[in-house]
Order: sequence, then structure tokens, then C-alpha cells
Amino acid sequence: MDQCEDTQEGAPPSKSTLCGKYESKRKAQSLHRNQPGPGYEPSRVSFRSDRSMALPPHFKEISSGVQHVIQQSSETPSGPSVQQHQTQLDSIFLLLEDNIVTFVKTELKKIQKILIQREDEEKLEEEDEEQRSSRESLMKITENFLRRMKQEELADRLQSRSFEGCRQRVQSRLKKKFQCVFEGMAKAGNPTLLNEIYTELYITEGGTGELNQEHEVRQIEAASRKADRAETSIRQEELFQLPAGRQEPIRTVMTKGVAGIGKTVLTQKFTLDWAEGKANQNIHFIFPFTFRELNVLKEKFSLVELVHHFFPETKEAGICSFEDFQIIFIFDGLDESRLPLDFHKTQILNDPRKSTSVGDLLTNLIRGNLLPSARLWITTRPAAANQIPAECVDMVTEVSGFNDPQKEEYFRKRFRDEEQSRRIIFHIKRSRSLHIMCHIPVFCWITATVLEDLLKSRERGELPKSLTEMYIHFLVVQVKVKKVKYDGGAETDPHWSPESRKMMESLGKLAFEQLQKGNLIFYESDLTECGIDIRAASVYSGVFTQIFRQERGLYQDKMFCFIHLSVQEFLAALHVHLTFITSGVNLMEEQKKSKKSKQVNPVHFYQSAVNKALQSPNGHLDLFLRFLLGLSLQTNQNLLQGLLTQTGSSSQTNQETVQHIKEKISENLSAEKSINLFHCLNELNDGSLVEEIQQFLRSGRLSTDELSPAQWSALVFILLSSEEDLEVFDLKKYSASEEALLKLLPVIKASNKAILGCCNLSERSCAALSSVLSSQSSRLRHLDLSNNNLQDSGVKLLSAGLGSPHCELETLSLSGCLITEEGCAALASALNSNPSHLRELDLSYNHPGEAGIKLLSAALEDPHWRLDTLRTEPAGVQWLTPGLRKYSCRLTIDTNTVNRNLKLSDNNRKVTFDKELQSYPDHPDRFDHWYQLLCRDGLSGRCYWEVELTNRVSTSVSYRGIRWKRNTNDCLLGQNNQSWSLFYSDYDGFYVWHDNKMSSVFPFSSSSSSPRVAVYVDCPAGTLSFFRVSNDSLIHLHTFNTTFTEPLYPGFGFWPGSSMVLC
Repeated sequence: MDQCEDTQEGAPPSKSTLCGKYESKRKAQSLHRNQPGPGYEPSRVSFRSDRSMALPPHFKEISSGVQHVIQQSSETPSGPSVQQHQTQLDSIFLLLEDNIVTFVKTELKKIQKILIQREDEEKLEEEDEEQRSSRESLMKITENFLRRMKQEELADRLQSRSFEGCRQRVQSRLKKKFQCVFEGMAKAGNPTLLNEIYTELYITEGGTGELNQEHEVRQIEAASRKADRAETSIRQEELFQLPAGRQEPIRTVMTKGVAGIGKTVLTQKFTLDWAEGKANQNIHFIFPFTFRELNVLKEKFSLVELVHHFFPETKEAGICSFEDFQIIFIFDGLDESRLPLDFHKTQILNDPRKSTSVGDLLTNLIRGNLLPSARLWITTRPAAANQIPAECVDMVTEVSGFNDPQKEEYFRKRFRDEEQSRRIIFHIKRSRSLHIMCHIPVFCWITATVLEDLLKSRERGELPKSLTEMYIHFLVVQVKVKKVKYDGGAETDPHWSPESRKMMESLGKLAFEQLQKGNLIFYESDLTECGIDIRAASVYSGVFTQIFRQERGLYQDKMFCFIHLSVQEFLAALHVHLTFITSGVNLMEEQKKSKKSKQVNPVHFYQSAVNKALQSPNGHLDLFLRFLLGLSLQTNQNLLQGLLTQTGSSSQTNQETVQHIKEKISENLSAEKSINLFHCLNELNDGSLVEEIQQFLRSGRLSTDELSPAQWSALVFILLSSEEDLEVFDLKKYSASEEALLKLLPVIKASNKAILGCCNLSERSCAALSSVLSSQSSRLRHLDLSNNNLQDSGVKLLSAGLGSPHCELETLSLSGCLITEEGCAALASALNSNPSHLRELDLSYNHPGEAGIKLLSAALEDPHWRLDTLRTEPAGVQWLTPGLRKYSCRLTIDTNTVNRNLKLSDNNRKVTFDKELQSYPDHPDRFDHWYQLLCRDGLSGRCYWEVELTNRVSTSVSYRGIRWKRNTNDCLLGQNNQSWSLFYSDYDGFYVWHDNKMSSVFPFSSSSSSPRVAVYVDCPAGTLSFFRVSNDSLIHLHTFNTTFTEPLYPGFGFWPGSSMVLC
């Protein structure tokens, strides 16, 4: 490969970016261009003649004239004198001198004008390739002569103008390449302007380049839970700008995102905005590459040669060094790379002109050995992120998919009919599987393609509810398009022909075999291995463009891929299903070499698929399993009539498969595996487990003590599907216990805020929560652990998670957790390791000591710590008492409020209903109709008290402004917005009231003794909790979370035959 020659020695670096010598080829071209036309008389004009200032003749005319003279010379009869031949040559060179001088003087005038003009005023004239090449050569000569004349400033300015012309041509090329996109496919359909359809994708900073081996459907599940969160995002045009507080420059950015999330379109938009002059104009060049193109390069390249080959404008401009330019290299699709990127053994290369393999070239570029001034942007799917060492990446970002409003916006744009779009959006929201997958823009397109076709033929019919059904319809739509568009058939004709069946069988085999190898991009050799002829593959990509597409790289090498991983997995499942029902062979199991293979039982076939999927540690078969089980339904097989010649399962087989899945759910599986099994049940049209739990939740009688393992898994699945619970998860709503926390840990991990106060947690919980905090996929930002007996030992375990670089917790409450100086030291050490996120720490009602307070207070003044709020008061040894009783307060009844049917005794500690009226004096605060009373002192801090009840007593807190004298229900405790109440009845048990609404029912029966109730209120925090006291332990009944705007007064309500004792 050609390499530009070095510039002269001693020139400053900024002057070495353009080649400084003529190329022999251009000399020949220059000679050819400046020959005289017919009848043209040689001029004897000197270099200084005024005549030489005339505009140059048209190049093409000159060319033909010189050609005529050369022809005359060549046709000279043999044997002429040498003198005659010399005379002819003199004539030619006189013509040549005249034309060169004319051209040079004219161009020098233009160059002079260029040097006078400001850069923003420069307008390049329209010129053909020959003219441009001659001009650039002359500009280089001029620059060299200016440097010899020591006119460095003028030379630099001229060099800058030369570069600008090259830059404009590169931008023009990139605009043509990226201004149009094809939605969902490579070359089919009508092109759409990228700027018209582009919806801004959210790029969030965070995470590392560590390996994430989870199946992308699991990652989509996790990402969909945080899609509506308010997170700091980075606009694509600001990708390399230094964020506030960061001092180190950003050279290399890695952007992760699952397949189809929009990474490639993002890089195209970034490049297009630069090419159109909209953003990043401080960047001289952006050079976008894809690993698909780089994979096919077999010969060696230098960095300069690689740029020249992909961007020939730079070679034409003579740029042979890039050190002095601001450059961004984009490498899209690291996950598709087949290049050996060895960051440990690759030989160090510093010379951008030295050739090596493309893999070694990229390794040195990413390492910073080559062109350390350049910036790099690498995109990848998460599973391939670890191919590049963490020390080579300055910032890791993640592309978020569509959030819920963006999903709706997409379908409203796609379907202009408002009623139609409303129906589609409503339908997608009803199906959790579809709603989650619509997080991916490509799946939104697939869904729109299917629903658009179905709504034409089914105005009021059923729409697909499961993923399998959606993908079957998608396949049928493409077959229908082939039949009508390519074969000239009618829409009513049968869709499947022998040819299309053969095509689909071949694609299914390719999908399955390459899925097993982990390949998403296929080359000719891959297709040959699967028995597909390259010509047939081209036909497939031409016909089924929306399923299987063909792309071309640098040397027009053919590359093939499915439009999305999920399409490949669906076709792979279809291939396994077809193979089983036609031949009885189970491709999911190792096949014996014996020719006589025993027929596999359908039940065993599906159960073995479930078992094999569960054996995968990263869920790589999760989506495949959903499709395979979905294809077992008779209703789905009916949709594939023509492709399937026989069915492969019965309703009895499906029921046995469902039962097998339920048994697996009952086992001790990870949350991700359980969740996928629930999706599998959905594909099998069975929602019985989920419905059981939903009925319990609706009735308010969910007893977590009685849940089976499968029901616990169902509860996790339901809670992970709930936006409300994931925004604020309160463990006490389900069970205030350590066992419940451990079972619901996946929900806490996916939540924005977790309220775990007063839940009887210990060290064991701290260890589990530490793993949540240190998890890369954790979404937890606010954690309330107040009033648990964690002690210093538990805080040390928790601190291990707080110190993790993955922990992004912003607020932490450890109030009343029995923490001393030792625990404070552990917290300070953890936060010193990870100071960038936690901004609020509550350690009130502990005993940190002066040393502990001093350790943490120093953080408030440290500019590297984000902590801005630290609470340590009240503090003291008295708060190291376990449990809530340390907040005990003695209640005193306000006798001026007691209804006259209530009798006081035992020094006003006992209250009993009495039919006879008591002789209490009149008072404006006395309840005159309802059998109620309030206590004397208002509460404003933390308080705890216990009471012993008999039948039909309400234990309440109220603002003082409750009405006293009316007989309407809004004067009853709990029946208005001024009061909160727990009512006890021997018949019903406990239930709570506020603002005339009953929240929960807790059955309770006691034949031996009256129940004892405990109340805990934290007025500043806005929490009010009711407990039942049993054997000196507290059983949580209900917690109100609100904002108290006034002091609270304990109160009690009675009915005939009831009584209460203050403990």
C-alpha cells in the first residue's frame, strides 16, 4: 500500500500533516492536462508577463489541443532530422510553459484571496476531480515555498484551508451515508430521513466494562423497571465533554446496550450532526467504523492506510499524519468483532505509518500507544464489554430504551388514527411480556408491523397476547408479503409454498446452530457449514428482508444477520419444534450415533427443554424456551398451518408441562429463573399461580406465613411488575420479618426506595443487603433501616456494600440501630472508598460518641464527598436499648374530653364503657355524642405506648382540631382526615381506618386473654405503626406513611361492653 512521504525535517508538528512532495502520478496528470488545443500558437510570454494573468483555458480544450500536437509528432515520417524533432518538442514545451504559467498565476491569485478571507467567508468553487487535484498539488507546492521563505504563519493558514476542503468532503460523504435510515431492515422499504424519525435515546453514565453474561431479556426486564426514573442523562453531543467535578480528560467512551436498543443509530446521529455542522464543530474529523466491516480485512494496514482506505478524501488531500487534528474514531459493534484483540501479548506500536494486522492496530489504538490525542467511542452489547480492559476505558455509558411515554409516542406516530393507536397502546400494556419487550425500539417496530396487518383484517378480533403469537404473526406477515409482492399472488392465496417452507427450514437451522455458537453475524463460511448456498442466502435476504438481511463491507464481502436476536431465537425454537414433530429427534439433548433413535415422549421433550434452560447460569435459553413452549399450543400451531404438517402436543401434554414448571418454581431458584418460568406459564396460557396471589392481595388477607415457595415466587413476580411497589417498597406491607426480606430481595434490588424500618432485621439481613448494594444491576437509591437491632456487627457487613463502586445509594437511615463509634468508623471507611453518591445519612438515636461524630462530620467538609446532611442527634447510651420500648412515653388522659358514658378507674389508667352517665362537668372539648376521649399531651417526636383492649375498642391518634359536638360519622376517630385509627373486634380482628377508608384486615382470635396493642409514632418521619404484642414480641399490623402537620394526640373510641387499660 502507498504511504505518504515524510515532510521535511525540522518542521513543527502542526506542519507535518500534509504530504509535501509531488507524486509521480500527479505530475503525469498535470502534463496531460495542460496541452494546447488545435490551431493554438505557442506563446513566448515570460513568467512575469501581464498576459500570463489571464484566466486559464478550459482543461478539456487544452487536453485535446496537446493531443493533436502529440499525434502530429508521432505521425512524422521516418527519418526526419533530429533538429526537426527537437523543434516540435520545443514548441510543445513552450505551449506547456505558457499554460502552466497561466494556471499557476491564476491559482496563486485565488490562494492569495483565500489567505485574505476569513475562514467563514471562504466559498469553494464548483470544480471537477482533475481541477481539484491540480489545485491541491499547487497549494502544497505553495506551502512548501512559503516555509522555505520563512513565512510560517501564511503557510500554516494555507495548510488550514487545505484541511478544510478535505473536511468538507468527508462531511459531505458522511451526510450522504447517514441522512437516511431503513427502519428494521437494511435495504428494503422506503428510506426515511434520520432527523425526522430520530427519538432521543437516554445515555446514562455508570457501571463498568465488566462482563455481563445474563441473557439480554433479563437485562431488558431490569432496564424496564428503571425506565421512568429520573436519572442524570448525557446528551449524545456532550459525550466527550467533561462533567462537573471531573478533571481527567475523557479519551475512550464505551457505550453498552442490548441488541436493538439503538446504539448504531445513536452513532449515526452523532456523526450526522457533526457532518451537518450542528454539533462538535471543534472536532476536525469523525471517522466511523463498524466491526462488521473490519472483520473482513485480512491484509495488514497502518493507521494512516486504514483511514485512507475508508476515507479516501484524506489520502487525496495528502493527509498522512493525524497527530495535530482533533479526531474521534467510532467503533460500532464490539460484540460482533471477530478480530483477535489481545491486550496482553500484542506488540507495542507507536508509529501510525507502520503496518500490522487490524486486530493489533485496534489494540494499540485503544491502549493509547497509537495516536493518544484521538478520542474513541466504542459501542457493544453488555456480554462483550469485558473484551477491553477497564483501564483502557475512561467512561462507561449505557443506552436506555424507550420508557413508557416514549413507547406510546412511537405508536401514536406510527398509527395516525387516534382510536387505533389508543387500542394498540392499551393492548400492549395488558401484556407484561409485550410491554417489557417494547422497551426495545426494534420490537416496537415488529409489534407495529404485526398489528398494522391484523387491524386491516380483524377490526374487532383478538390481538396477540404472547410473545410467541406475536412472532408467529410477524413471520406470517413476511411470508404473505413474499407471496403477493414477489410471486404475484393474491392475499387470499395460501401463504406457504414448497419454496418458502424450504427457505424457513434453512433459516431455522442456521438460527439454531449459530445460536449455539453465540454468533449473530454470519459470513459465507458460516452459511456453508449450515448447508446454505451463498446464492440461496442472497435470495433469502432479498425476499425475507425484514427477517434476514444482507450487508456489505469494505470489499463488498457479504455479511448476513437476523434483524434482532429475538427473531433468531424464535426461528431456532421453530427449527427445534419442527424437527421434533417430524422426526421425533430432540435437538436439545445429545444425540446417540445409533441410526435407530427412540421416539421421544412429547412431555419429556418439553420438560427436558425446561430443565436445560434452568441449567444455564446466565439465562441464554430463557427467550428460546418461551418460544418453544409457546409453539406447543394448538392455537399457535393453527396459525402456522401450511408450514406445520402435523401437530406435536396435546392439551394433556401442556397440562403436564405446566405442572412441571410449577414444581420447578417451588424449588430454590434465583429470582431471574423464577420470573422467566412465570413468563413461560404465560406463553402456555396459564396464570393460575399469579391469580391466587392477586386474589389474596385484593382481599387484604395475604398471610405470608402460609405462602408456599411457588406462591412466594409469584408474589415476587407480581411486585416486580408493579411500578408503584418498585418506586417505594415497604416490607411491612407484606411481613415485617427477616425471612420475608430474604425472599423479597429481588424486589428490593429493583426498587428505588426500600422502607425496612421496624422489621426485626439483624446481621443476616445486612449481609444480604450488602450484596444488593454492590450489585451492578441494583436500582436502590434510598434505604431506611431505622429501628432494627443491627448493631456495629451488622453495620460492618452493610459497609462492605456501601464501599462498592457499584453502590449508588443516596440516602441511608440507620436511626435507632444500636450503633456506636465502632460502627461509625466502618461507615466512614466505606464512604471514603465510595464518596460520590451518598448525600444523606441519619444516625440519630444511636451512641456514636465524640470520635464517631468527628469521623463522619469531617466528610461534610471534604469536597470529594457528596454527603451534605448528617444527623447524629439525639445521641447517648440510653438509645442502645433494643426494640421500640426505648421510645416509651406515659400517656395521661385529658379528663375534659372524656364522654360521659366512659368510666375512669385505677388512677385514670383504665376506661370502661358504662350505661350510666358520669358526672363530668361541662367542657367545650368533651365528646358529647361518640364514646371517645383524647390524651392531654401532644406528641411531636418519637413515642411508643401499649394498651390492653377488650372487644370493640379503637386505638387512635388525632389532631386536636377534630370535632367534638356533632353526631355525624366525620367526628368518629378514623372517619376523617384528622385522625388515624386501629379498631379491634373479637369477631373481625383488627382493621385500620383513615379518612373514612378501611385499609387492612388482620384476623385475630383469643379465648384466653384480651389482646395487647402497641403504637409507635415518628412524627418527623411521618410514620405511624400499630403492632400486636405477643409474648413480649411485636407483630406488625399496619403502618401509615404520611406527613403530620400538627402535634398528634393519642385517643380511644369505645362501644358498649368495651374497656381499655393503659400499660
